[in-house]
Amino acid sequence: GAGAPRQRLYASAAAAAAAAEALKRTVLYDMHAEAGAKFGPFAGWDMPLQYKGHSVMESTKHTRTSASLFDVSHMCGTGFFGADAAKFLETLVVGDIQGLAPGTSTLTVLTNEEGGIIDDSVVTKVDEKELYVVLNAGCRDKDLPHIEGHLAAFKAKGGDVDMHVYDERGLVALQGPKAMEALQPLVGGVDLSKLYFGMFVKTDVNGSPCFITRTGYTGEDGFEISMPVEDAVSLSGALLASGGGDVVKWAGLGARDALRLEAGLCLYGNDLDETITPVEAGLTWTVGKARRAEGGFLGAEKILGQINKSVPVTRRRVGITGLKAPARDHAEILSADGEKIGEVTSGTFSPSLGKPLAMGYVKAGFNKAGTEVQVVVRGKAGPGVITKMPFVECQYYKP
Repeated sequence: GAGAPRQRLYASAAAAAAAAEALKRTVLYDMHAEAGAKFGPFAGWDMPLQYKGHSVMESTKHTRTSASLFDVSHMCGTGFFGADAAKFLETLVVGDIQGLAPGTSTLTVLTNEEGGIIDDSVVTKVDEKELYVVLNAGCRDKDLPHIEGHLAAFKAKGGDVDMHVYDERGLVALQGPKAMEALQPLVGGVDLSKLYFGMFVKTDVNGSPCFITRTGYTGEDGFEISMPVEDAVSLSGALLASGGGDVVKWAGLGARDALRLEAGLCLYGNDLDETITPVEAGLTWTVGKARRAEGGFLGAEKILGQINKSVPVTRRRVGITGLKAPARDHAEILSADGEKIGEVTSGTFSPSLGKPLAMGYVKAGFNKAGTEVQVVVRGKAGPGVITKMPFVECQYYKP
């Protein structure tokens, strides 16, 4: 009867309330709420998507012209300690971790036996006996048991390595061309103009013992700053106030998604998953030279086979422009003559370029820049062109 729809609505509202109840909150949650954040669920966390009076469009542009502060405390920071830390991690990732210079980092991927990607991660060599590894929030519950299982076996054979999960630390990303001038006054002991992209330092920020990595996931210059949880609010407040309050503004996951897509960067779960290899994902560069010679990581046979062309690569990650309307994930990609050749894995309207952008996978052979394709949006096939990424030029701080 007439009461049925209302009842159904109530059930879903109750379900929504229960779901929200189960979401985790970062240490900065109240600060976001005070700033007028609109929250939404992401990887089991209640995260700020955008802020009152600051659209995703404005927030994205502010990051590219000034500086934005992102709460990324949901991410899983880990430490590996011991003489064999790098050697151990190399059994699980494709990067040349032993070859990293102390105080530098690299993007890498954790792989499975079939060469698929379990997670993507930034690995920092703090020194010869310490690594700092940041894992994705949504992958934490599978990554940690995976790593711990291999760790136990490695230690049983006499390997010298221990792991620590930094749940006692928060993490923020300060991103944009004015990030350095906002952070420098709060950092006494380090000249940030000498800390280049990918470099790492432990130092005090605003009087708090921090890890600073010159990195981020926006394509802009910037820093990821890890601090003790109890200092997260005061440090974030100091960063937001630095430069007079108009330089640094909060930005949420909406802007973060637009920025990383403009920069041609992958989001795990959309653009990367356990069926996709680093070669298919356009991440062959993450497989270190030394690793190509020796292997020694999970799935090496398939990945190295794809690199040296003894194993076929059937699909490739591509960028797509020339779209009439924004295409969302799972939109079909067709060849010019209508054959299904792949699908979109990420799509958005680009605030910086003022046009729709998409990323996805197409059958090998259709991945050359300039190839004309069709993308099905709301049941209708429209034009698209395979385009080199990044869509927006990256502004990393390099010597």
